Amino acid sequence: MRLTTTLLVAPPCLVWSCYIEPMTHGELRNRFRGVFGFPVTPFRPDLSLDLDALTRNVDWMSRHPFCALVAAGGTGEMYSLSVAEIIDVVKVTVQAAGGRMPVVAGVGFNAAMGAEIARGSEKAGADCLLALPPYYANAPDEGLADYYQSIAGASGLPLTIYSREWAVFSSQAVARLAESIPSIIAWKDGQGDVRKYQRIMSYVGDRLAWLGGIGDDCVPAYFAIGVQAYTSSISNIAPKLSLALAEAGLARDFARLDHLMRRYVHPLYAIRDRMRGYEVAVMKQAMEILGISAGPIRARKNTSRSAPRYGQSQRR
Repeated sequence: MRLTTTLLVAPPCLVWSCYIEPMTHGELRNRFRGVFGFPVTPFRPDLSLDLDALTRNVDWMSRHPFCALVAAGGTGEMYSLSVAEIIDVVKVTVQAAGGRMPVVAGVGFNAAMGAEIARGSEKAGADCLLALPPYYANAPDEGLADYYQSIAGASGLPLTIYSREWAVFSSQAVARLAESIPSIIAWKDGQGDVRKYQRIMSYVGDRLAWLGGIGDDCVPAYFAIGVQAYTSSISNIAPKLSLALAEAGLARDFARLDHLMRRYVHPLYAIRDRMRGYEVAVMKQAMEILGISAGPIRARKNTSRSAPRYGQSQRR
């Protein structure tokens, strides 16, 4: 996949600025507009952290006008990292970004570990937390509320909630969370049900920043219902393509979006969709092809060499 030079120029509506000074929760919420860069976590062949590679990658990504970077998120293989490793990744990301944009730290696992990561991320200089769901699937609303409250109370950082298939919320549940935990500033959808997400957005209103989070391939649907930003794994290999997608989405230029999706995004996602657990492996392999250090993935996901070859059926 070769990008044309038109996609190697940052869109003019997404203006980069060095933010340096800490922001209020409201200022940070308003800044979340456009694209979140989602750096992968590089590993060495022995699967130890490659923090030197992470430093180089984050420095390069920070030269592009993302609204923020997410350290140790899903694309960053958070669930394959220890608590200490997550905090190391956050610290290095903050240092490499150098104040050019906010850094959001991934937290999760359970209430105790999530709180520990939150405290460590705050000390490491993170600007916000991204709370992935707890390990326990199908937890009741009250249990999820306690989980997020524990993480929110562990630091003074604002919180973004990441909903996934094992943490599904009604409009009323989202409103209750936003009311009971004032530090929640944003909601990231990870289910791709835009019908339901639109209802949630309409019910809760502008109390939260609404983010698209299931993938670059859902950009048109997300911006059609009014999100203000999305999280991009493509930002690791083609940051200006990510920015072009957001620019077109914010402008509601769906003809432009359709062109970008057909030309670049859909072919990449066709590779990613060959088998479950293939998403991060494909991005890391693409990075290596482009000369960007990424290394292997850890064992919890499939490697890019374990899927059927193109054209082969996965069904037997």
